[in-house]
Amino acid sequence: MFIYYVFSSFGQMRTCKVTSTKERRFTDVTYKVIIKGMTSCEERDILNGITGAVNPGEVLALMGPSGSGKTTLLNLLGGRLIQSTVGGSITYNDQPYSKFLKSRIGFVTQDDVLFPHLTVEETLMYAARLRLPKVLTRQQKEKRAVDVIYELGLERCQDTMIGGSFVRGVSGGERKRVCIGNEIIINPSLLFLDEPTSGLDSTTALRTIQTLQDIAEVGKTVITTIHQPSSRLFHKFDKLILLGKGSLLYFGKASEAIVYFSSIGCSPLIAMNPAEFLLDLANGNLTDISVPSELEDKVQMENSETETGNGKPPPAVVHEYLVEAYESRVADTEKKKLMAPLPLDDELKSKVSSSKRQWGASWWQQYCILFCRGIKERKHDYFSWLRITQVLSTAIILGLLWWQSDSKTIRGRQDQAGLLFFIAVFWGFFPVFTAIFTFPQERAMLGKERAADMYRLSAYFLARTTSDLPLDLILPVLFLLVVYFMAGLRLSASHFFLSMLTVFLCIVAAQGLGLAIGATLMDLKRATTLASVTVMTFMLAGGYFVKKVPVFISWIRYMSFNYHTYKLLLKVQYQDIMPTVNGIKTDSGLKEVGALVAMIFGYRFLAYLSLRKMQLHCEA
Repeated sequence: MFIYYVFSSFGQMRTCKVTSTKERRFTDVTYKVIIKGMTSCEERDILNGITGAVNPGEVLALMGPSGSGKTTLLNLLGGRLIQSTVGGSITYNDQPYSKFLKSRIGFVTQDDVLFPHLTVEETLMYAARLRLPKVLTRQQKEKRAVDVIYELGLERCQDTMIGGSFVRGVSGGERKRVCIGNEIIINPSLLFLDEPTSGLDSTTALRTIQTLQDIAEVGKTVITTIHQPSSRLFHKFDKLILLGKGSLLYFGKASEAIVYFSSIGCSPLIAMNPAEFLLDLANGNLTDISVPSELEDKVQMENSETETGNGKPPPAVVHEYLVEAYESRVADTEKKKLMAPLPLDDELKSKVSSSKRQWGASWWQQYCILFCRGIKERKHDYFSWLRITQVLSTAIILGLLWWQSDSKTIRGRQDQAGLLFFIAVFWGFFPVFTAIFTFPQERAMLGKERAADMYRLSAYFLARTTSDLPLDLILPVLFLLVVYFMAGLRLSASHFFLSMLTVFLCIVAAQGLGLAIGATLMDLKRATTLASVTVMTFMLAGGYFVKKVPVFISWIRYMSFNYHTYKLLLKVQYQDIMPTVNGIKTDSGLKEVGALVAMIFGYRFLAYLSLRKMQLHCEA
């Protein structure tokens, strides 16, 4: 068995109608999953020998009830599901799937994965700059984004935020068109969509499918799953694949589906939506549908227990009959049509078989684009009134409690040591629980964009971690401006800026720990639990609560950024005044700086390795 799937027409962006004789084919597609139990493993068939073809300029719909294998088949054909349990091989223009093709295929997932705080125009602009070929200038790429906005009718909402659960934005239909725009911006020869009408009203759904038809009319191939389309939507499809329990029940022209099922004795007895009729058949439900004479004879010969209460054959019997009818009447003929090789020139074959990825931008350009996008997206969260109020109110309370503390007395120095320790704990705790959410929340976006080869993982990681730094610096500066002078700490520009630098090192180190925990676990509940235990341990080992730690556990304090930050803050305040404070020598503090710098890079390297491991696991 093998999968034979072909597509052509690479290359340039065209707006004129294209005629092509090159077919897109797939033959005998099978797929199994292995379900691991406590003591044994079980193989379950998801797809069983699916065969079909679609030409440029056509829209192929994959229909079937939930669990029939529509999305699995779509992922297989789109190269998004490459595993050892796939039967046969996948070819494009008679060549196997390669990394070159990832950036040539458009794939719209069922969920609208978009950044909520970017506008429609910004979303498409960034996609154009990352995905379009390097040979195009920035102005040409941005012009392409504007063309897509007008092509999809998004000009009225181009300056509106996408929106999300807590942010008002564009409508559901507009969100779906933005997702489609993200993919057609590269002018793909092949466009895959997973249930693009889910959650949309009938008018918006019709407009979306009309958009897909317009895309196909300029020579593109569109393959989409659809759950339960209206009759108007159904007649927009050129070809149809009907699946039931992973088996092929029909492949052919959508307009001839009812004629075929009537020819095998399954006709609607009342006026019905064609899609409802087909889904009833796929579910084995023959209510208001005629029962084939062969099936009636077969049921009558069996035990009466096999019949349902209304005298109709059970769904399992109907499914078996439909599969056998297709295999005996149509399947062999369709397979013979697909066996003829395609006439392809050597240049096109070499392009498709190339294993080299085609990046739309250099590494540095990817980094700059992702850096700017990250700042635009996250500035709304960083400067929300809730966060500003939280930081400033904490600073004012601390300033009032430690109002003009006296560093000349022992009691005053002890009070100031408590304040400095709280600062070290607060700016260690706060960034950890902010950074934990970074990669788990962006996992869907990262997976989607990396699947399309929009950028290198290293460029994304570095841009994601450095774009937070300018934003991370502003609130601590405001915090220290309030606390430092209200509490009467050492009034000197050098001491203030050294204190600021110490807090900033603590923030970046703590942020690295949060990134590492989030990237390693990729589960918010587990990550939050682990971070709580870790931060509490670091706080207790920070050198303020316990001065004499047992030898066998004393190593923990050297891993604590709270410990090193607390020591540095003490040294900044009391260096050149007294040799020791609270048992800590007031030396230059280079060891503590070195420890914090090591944590900054070490935690981030661990986070990057975790992301790389996750990416390799997904590709496997």
